[in-house]
Amino acid sequence: MSKIEIGELLYECTLNPAGFTEYGTSIEEVMAGKVAMPPGGVRCDAYFEGPATGEKLKGMVKGVDYLRVRPDGRMELDVHAKITTEDGQKISLKADGVCIPRKDSRISDLRENITLFSSYKNYTWMNTLQVWGIGTIDLTTQIINLKVYSA
Repeated sequence: MSKIEIGELLYECTLNPAGFTEYGTSIEEVMAGKVAMPPGGVRCDAYFEGPATGEKLKGMVKGVDYLRVRPDGRMELDVHAKITTEDGQKISLKADGVCIPRKDSRISDLRENITLFSSYKNYTWMNTLQVWGIGTIDLTTQIINLKVYSA
């Protein structure tokens, strides 16, 4: 693998919802204004999956976000996932970050701090990288679009 440049696009992904586990209050009902936000916020496990495509990395992403919605509407991300590359190798993905709702919109902005890890020889180049993800989530469809860059 050649040297990765700062700001270089590693991959893009479109992630689709693959299930939820809620802990007492429905995030959908809170976000739709049907139920009041509890004083401590709302928590859920949001499962997702979808393709990662790019010149540096291609494969399928599958994981879960241990999501917390704060009473002010800001969402705190705690993502754990794996990328299975086209050649069948596994890459561990850990991310934290925020999801910030846009005013009067069903679109929210995502900002993620990502760590990638693999012991497979062809993918160890990513172990020392600082990686950032920038994207959006459509709260109606729950589809996530993310671009992932070396930082």
